[in-house]
Amino acid sequence: APGLSPVSPIHVYTQREVFGTVGSKVTLSCSFWSSEWISEDISITWHFQAEGTRDSISIFHYAKGQPYIDDVGSFKERMEWVGNPRRKDGSIVIHSLEPTDNGTFTCDVKNPP
Repeated sequence: APGLSPVSPIHVYTQREVFGTVGSKVTLSCSFWSSEWISEDISITWHFQAEGTRDSISIFHYAKGQPYIDDVGSFKERMEWVGNPRRKDGSIVIHSLEPTDNGTFTCDVKNPP
């Protein structure tokens, strides 16, 4: 349709599998690439889906230039933001790994408009 601006995708790259030892820490890396400049409104959200469950919870959010650790789940005391959106990096670190941390972590990046 005329007048609609084309949407250019953001490509997000994460490791397929990350292994960690109970009690140690692990970095969940998330890098992204966009042909557009990275706007001030960029947002990054990490979700976690525990192994064997269907529910996914949001555990971390970066928006308006600020990192927010979501106040749910078992990660809130153990999570560290190590990303830098200007360097197209949305990585987090999880400290003091527990067996229940097994599951799927998803990194979602939005670069409006």
